[in-house]
Amino acid sequence: MARCFIMASKKPVSPGLRIKDLIFSGVPVRVYEPKTASGEKKRGLVYFHGGGWMFGCIDDYDEVCQYISLESDTIVVSVGYRLAPEHRYPAHLDDCEVVTRHFLSTAATDFEVDPHRVAVGGDSAGANLAAALCQRLSKTPDCHLPSPCAQVLIYPALQMADFHLPSYQQNHSVPILFRGRAAFYFLQYLNGNTSVSQQILEGKHVPVELKLRFKKWLDPDNLPPQFRKGARSPQVIPSHDRDVYHIIKQGLDPEISPLLAEDDVIRLAPPTFILTCEFDVLRDDGILFRKRLKDAGVEVTWEHLSDGFHGIISFFNQGWLTFQSSQRGMDSIVRYIRTL
Repeated sequence: MARCFIMASKKPVSPGLRIKDLIFSGVPVRVYEPKTASGEKKRGLVYFHGGGWMFGCIDDYDEVCQYISLESDTIVVSVGYRLAPEHRYPAHLDDCEVVTRHFLSTAATDFEVDPHRVAVGGDSAGANLAAALCQRLSKTPDCHLPSPCAQVLIYPALQMADFHLPSYQQNHSVPILFRGRAAFYFLQYLNGNTSVSQQILEGKHVPVELKLRFKKWLDPDNLPPQFRKGARSPQVIPSHDRDVYHIIKQGLDPEISPLLAEDDVIRLAPPTFILTCEFDVLRDDGILFRKRLKDAGVEVTWEHLSDGFHGIISFFNQGWLTFQSSQRGMDSIVRYIRTL
């Protein structure tokens, strides 16, 4: 059942768009089609909303999707995937996959979209789903369908191995995503066992040998110096809690933690746009993922909002709740999509 935020409402339809509520392979979607005529097939974007895998709905992102579609002249498919706690991993990701495959297979005939110009994207948990989906599709390619031409990752949640990165320390109590809630949402998506939240925050859920393996990807020294200011080195934990690890170990799988994928998977990623915000616990996930992609030879465009906070695009065009960085973030997304 969709859980929309309080501010959610379906916005008046822009005169430059056609909007349809449809079902793709059993999953509800809303399709935004610009009315502009052109001599070539349009580009497409399959969008997965944020909300910690528990909240959010198509109506929440109506304003965002209308703007992206209209300003970039792109057909946008907004996906109403299943949510926790009624549904756990991999239900969300499976829904995103079947919608993406459906759209890729019907883009040319039903929507006059070039299937080779279809990107996937999302914000927060939705960006996690986009990154995980691109990795899944790269490992199981369909000879009859093209792969997404790009991934658009807006303040992505990319790993549940380390909740002590500098951004988690610096922004632990900054709205709208607190450090403790980030762990809670991951656990809700994974299996619903939130009794181990504190142990996860303390880092007791990862065996030492895995910490050493992940260190090359999660080391704060991989961050630009300006993002490490004031962060403390975590207390060394000589051993992990085996019971906790048993509960969460699937969460360290790349389908839930895409930042932890092996190099041979990372290098198959499509060109990538990453937006990060200074005042966001997830900031360093995005920056570290950018480094991994660049090191693997993947083309990356990075936009950082120095005055932004988690969830900033949800405040786009919301009257007195609008922030200047909301507009800047949205325009950077549109600029990138125009290049596809």
